[in-house]
Amino acid sequence: MSPAEERFKVLIIDDSPVARKLVELPLLEKGYRLLLATSGQSGVELFEKHRPDVVITDWVLPDLSGQEVCQRIRSSSQDSYAYVIVLTAQTGKENLVKALALGADDYLTKPFHRGELLARVGVGARITGLHRQVEAKNKQLEELALTDALTGLPNRRAIEDWAASQLSNAARHGFPFWVALADLDHFKQVNDTFGHDAGDAVLKRFSKILKSSLRRGDLCGRLGGEEFLLVLTHTDKENALKVIDRIRLELSSTPVTFGGCTVGVTASFGLAGFEGSQKASALGPLRQLADAALYSAKRAGRNRIEFTPAPVC
Repeated sequence: MSPAEERFKVLIIDDSPVARKLVELPLLEKGYRLLLATSGQSGVELFEKHRPDVVITDWVLPDLSGQEVCQRIRSSSQDSYAYVIVLTAQTGKENLVKALALGADDYLTKPFHRGELLARVGVGARITGLHRQVEAKNKQLEELALTDALTGLPNRRAIEDWAASQLSNAARHGFPFWVALADLDHFKQVNDTFGHDAGDAVLKRFSKILKSSLRRGDLCGRLGGEEFLLVLTHTDKENALKVIDRIRLELSSTPVTFGGCTVGVTASFGLAGFEGSQKASALGPLRQLADAALYSAKRAGRNRIEFTPAPVC
């Protein structure tokens, strides 16, 4: 087997030690990693815990039927595909057709040939491998859909969804919640003077500072252009302001060098939110308060933080 194939896990469900060994030994020789179960229930539990790639189950078990095992594995594997092979001593087609209809992918009739077992498991491993590739690609596409391509930060959709969910949790459990809008000062002038590549370098630099400065559990994202949203929870206003001021100071004290030119950059911030004793039911009004605070910071000279208190509810 190739190194990739060796990672495949096979779950064998059979109450007969002899029958189980007949399946187990050829697969061990080929390097598959095996999980062994002696009943339908224990097999389903092992499946849910370890998520094997291939399941080989006897049709007749002491507790659950092969039919029930197929159904429960299929209902449990919606997020990650598993290839199910049914073992049966029955030669009649009726039960085999039923097994396939209930979620089995293939079957083996006892007694089976060693080569046939390995071939069918190999098919299952290849099909499952293709499913894993598709799942990984879909996850990558989903992440791309939620990530700002330039900065690597969450994009508008992702950060706003996160903020809304955190606000809901804060209102339910009574912990502090803060949103801050950040806007790079005179960013249009940077683009006009030094070019858009310089502007991109400034955005990347600011994003790096944001990511390294926020505490675990807080999050920031790019709303678009030079505007960013920060979400801070489980801290009081004083500490929230300290976190934002560290970001402000680091940005203003580290000019961005691009193409032999040094670009000094600052940012203005508007903060809004509430302590645990207060409530807010929607993100929109808090965003408006943060936006008003940001406007005040710009009007007061930029490179500063302003705070707008939320009304007490």
